[in-house]
Amino acid sequence: MTQPSSDSIRNVVLASYAGAGKTSLAEALAYSAGAIPSMGSISTGNTIGDFEPEEVHHHHSMSTALLRLDLKDCSLNILDTPGSLDFFADTKASIHVADGAILVIGASGLRSEVERVWDIIQERGIPSLIFVNELDKEHTNFDAILEEISKTLEINCIPIALPLGQQADLEGAIDLLRQKAITPVANGHKVQEIEIPDNLTKFVAEARKKLIECAAEGSDELLEKYLGEGELTEEEILEGLKLGVGNQSFVPVLCGAATKNIGTTLLTDAILHLLPSPQEQSKRKPVTGRNPQTEEEQVVPLYEEDPFSAYVFKTTIDPFMGRLTYIKVQSGVLEADSHFYNSVRHAKEKGGHLYRLLGKKTTQIDRVSAGDIVAIAKLKDTQTGDTICADKHTVILPGVKLTRPVMAFALETKNNGDIDKVSLGLHKLVEEDPSLEFFRNDETKEMLLSGVGQTHIEFTLEKLHRKYGVDVNLHTPKVAYRETIQATSQAQGKYKKQTGGHGQYGDCWLQLDPLPRGGGFEFVNKIVGGVIPRNFIPAVEKGVVEAMHDGLLAGFPVVDIQVTVYDGSHHPVDSSEMAFKVAGSMGFKKAMESAHPVLLEPIMQVEVTAPDELVGAVIGDLNSRRGRILGMDVKGHNQIVKALVPLAEILKYAPALTSITAGKGSYVMEFSGYEQAPREVMTKVVEEHMAAKQAVAG
Repeated sequence: MTQPSSDSIRNVVLASYAGAGKTSLAEALAYSAGAIPSMGSISTGNTIGDFEPEEVHHHHSMSTALLRLDLKDCSLNILDTPGSLDFFADTKASIHVADGAILVIGASGLRSEVERVWDIIQERGIPSLIFVNELDKEHTNFDAILEEISKTLEINCIPIALPLGQQADLEGAIDLLRQKAITPVANGHKVQEIEIPDNLTKFVAEARKKLIECAAEGSDELLEKYLGEGELTEEEILEGLKLGVGNQSFVPVLCGAATKNIGTTLLTDAILHLLPSPQEQSKRKPVTGRNPQTEEEQVVPLYEEDPFSAYVFKTTIDPFMGRLTYIKVQSGVLEADSHFYNSVRHAKEKGGHLYRLLGKKTTQIDRVSAGDIVAIAKLKDTQTGDTICADKHTVILPGVKLTRPVMAFALETKNNGDIDKVSLGLHKLVEEDPSLEFFRNDETKEMLLSGVGQTHIEFTLEKLHRKYGVDVNLHTPKVAYRETIQATSQAQGKYKKQTGGHGQYGDCWLQLDPLPRGGGFEFVNKIVGGVIPRNFIPAVEKGVVEAMHDGLLAGFPVVDIQVTVYDGSHHPVDSSEMAFKVAGSMGFKKAMESAHPVLLEPIMQVEVTAPDELVGAVIGDLNSRRGRILGMDVKGHNQIVKALVPLAEILKYAPALTSITAGKGSYVMEFSGYEQAPREVMTKVVEEHMAAKQAVAG
């Protein structure tokens, strides 16, 4: 199969909220291009974009699908992304490798997710189009949606197509450039051109005039010609529009109904003529990598003649295909079954077959060159976010910064023998989805799975069941409290045991002092005169450390404490390391009793993003969770509320925030430190600990 040149490739991401019709639009684009014989639908579960069983079952995308469409003069890579914020990491990674974006707006107009998606697109500086979809549905109004987009996203929207008809009477789309109406032909890939109805000609002429004026502002030459002659040729209009799209001075808007294949061909034309090739985008926004040896930055031009480099933006592990690694080639050429280097993991790799993808359908190719997007089979060490490159010209390409997962659940296997299966399966799923975290908490002895939201976790467990045949129960994870002391105390630890032969004897006096929060643990030796031989002092410390693992109040580790051994005695025959270890443990526990022990709880630093009008409700809810508001920042139409909140109060925050903000809010959090828990919290935790001990004993 012929490898296209980079100037004939378009890498385009479809992005929006869940339910806007991205997958249906991708389906219509593939159908119009002749890549599929008929259009599937979300309701029947036979689209090429949603092919995972979980996506078919839930009727929405949960991961990015790559669709390769080969047109007459161009090769189009469509990245059909999920709309739910639970799977936003996949969307963000896809935007990172795209050279153009299509923001899809459904019949319901804008939703909060659109603003987050648009922010990422703007940050990346990606030229964009907008497609207003579902105009065949009831109560839709193209002009109203256009006004809402302009106002909310603060962008200059320029329609280059208008709907022909409205709602149930939508027949096609009007091409303002050529002043023709385009309608789909029943039972075929093609469309037909018809004349614009007389009652719309004046309206179309006015809209076209605005379009030409906008195009004329793309360059001084075009503006001079337009002012002088009052008209531009079709090629000049396209030139001006492409310049404006490239510098992001405006965003062209198209329209239609994907499920009826209305407006699709006009969108394809706009992609080919107005969105940049990888080569053009690379010149406009050069990619700067870094040398892994020297850490020096270096521009990586998108040239086929340069050494090979590529960015890994997605990984899947298929039961039949095995591991598939999705890459965008930044420079050079990669041959199938060739060797290269992973510059992030410092590992040599041997690639397998190269594939172009149409959903789950694969087409094997021999080589891929700069600017293209493909999948490689059977890489061993390479993971999402890595750079692969020529081993003699190493570079690390810029990656995507992913938000850490915020919702955690403890997992309990339904069958005791499935622990290893669960662990193996989840580690593989984390490789596919780096926005997940899975680990075993050695302190609480729980397996913990963290994700972006409830849907994210549930979808992961569905895949775990399907792919690896195991099921788990979810419950709220235990909070890793700590214990410390408030006062200085002293106590003797004396271990004496006589068994007929050599006995055991260890005797030490310990002093406990509180350290500042975060002080950890200090052990001080103040023994003088050899009352405890020097070789037994480490045993005393070891006994203390072991005792600190299981605190006096509720069995949590003890922290922020200084332990001083200042006196004691020994026996010339019966003393041993074990005896002094036991004595150290006994002395520590005894001293803790009179040192006023208290419970420390983990505190999280939380940043909540919410619309201006909902900030009051968010702050009120955080206050009810014992949160301390630190301040607020403004971000567009949103505000970011910064607060410190106890972990125990925010374990189930995600669904609460969704309810408060009607899905318009989001948050990130990270560990801040430990603080003393209120008495009522300490009492409750201690009572739960005692009840658990009694249950085990009973």
